Formats: sequence, C-alpha cells, structure tokens
Amino acid sequence: MTPGASQPHAQRGESTEEREFMELMVRYQRADASAVEELVNRLSPRLLRFLAWPRLNPHEAEDLLQDCWMRIHRGRHTYRPSQPVLPWIFAIARHTRLDGYRKRRRLESREKLVAEVPEPVATLAASTTPNDEILGLIETLPKSQQEVLVMLKVSGMTLEEVARSTGSSVGSVKQKAHRAYVKLRELLPKGGRDAG
Repeated sequence: MTPGASQPHAQRGESTEEREFMELMVRYQRADASAVEELVNRLSPRLLRFLAWPRLNPHEAEDLLQDCWMRIHRGRHTYRPSQPVLPWIFAIARHTRLDGYRKRRRLESREKLVAEVPEPVATLAASTTPNDEILGLIETLPKSQQEVLVMLKVSGMTLEEVARSTGSSVGSVKQKAHRAYVKLRELLPKGGRDAG
C-alpha cells in the first residue's frame, strides 16, 4: 500500500476488516493468488448465507456462490481501490441471486409435474419449527425489505454497505428495515407467540 493511502480510509471510518478486504482486493487485481484465496475463504460463508436466503437448497446455493465468484473474477478490474469492498461484492451477489431466481422460474415454468406425493400430516406438523414460522413471516414481506433484513441481520453488513450494495440511500435502507420490523412485530402475535 502506498504511503498515506490508509489515511482516507480512516477518515471515512472504515473498519479494520474492510481495510483488509480493500488491500486484498487490490492484491487480487494484481493477480496475487494468496489474496484471492484469502478473500474466498473469508467472504464465502457470508455470501453463501446471503445467496441461500430464503430456503434455497444447499446445492443450488453453492452453485450460485460459484457463479458469484466467477462474476467477481471477471469484474475485478471494475473495483476501485478507494471504495469499500463489501458493497461492491454484495452488489454482484445480489445480481447473481436475482439471475439465479429468474433461471429457476424459467425452468419451473417448463417442468410438468406428473404426480405429487402428499406428505403425511404428522410429518408436516413435526417439521414445523419456530424458525420455519419466522422464515414464513419474513417471506410475506416485500422482496426489497427481505433483502435488506438478510444483508443487515444474516450477512452482518452495515447500513452504509447495504445502501451501496442496493443502490439506495442509507435513509431508504433504514426505512425498509424499520417497516420490516414493524410488520414482523404485527405478525408475530398472530404466529402463536405470547404478546404479554
């Protein structure tokens, strides 16, 4: 890193982790294989959680993760070293997830079910957990609110990172998150949770 290059990062209040990611990304752009490996190892768990949301089977999520890293690799030259890495990567992940969803929808529209085997009622009741209920409630939210919740709470991104990733303002992200929380609070008592 060049002398004085870390000062702008500190002025913007970026975390140590983000500065490390920025340095790794610059090294990645210079074809440093160890930087690529470290980025993949450190960011893949977060990306996988984001891409798998909600209820995507592990194999499909892993395929999306691989596609996402291929897109990151092809687009690595577009990363600007003065910018945070997480929003740049999660913007790519967001597009990867949307493209994956569209592809699944196209495939599903072409498939014809020959026969459906109903699941026994006892199995359905036994498989419903509080997490399933919460996931079901979250899935009732608008897609933009779901996405903001996943980025904030599952991927652990900051408001600023989510704003950059979604092309929104921080205020818009806060508003979506707030509306999602309000809606979930309204729905939770109806989902069988004791309100008092």
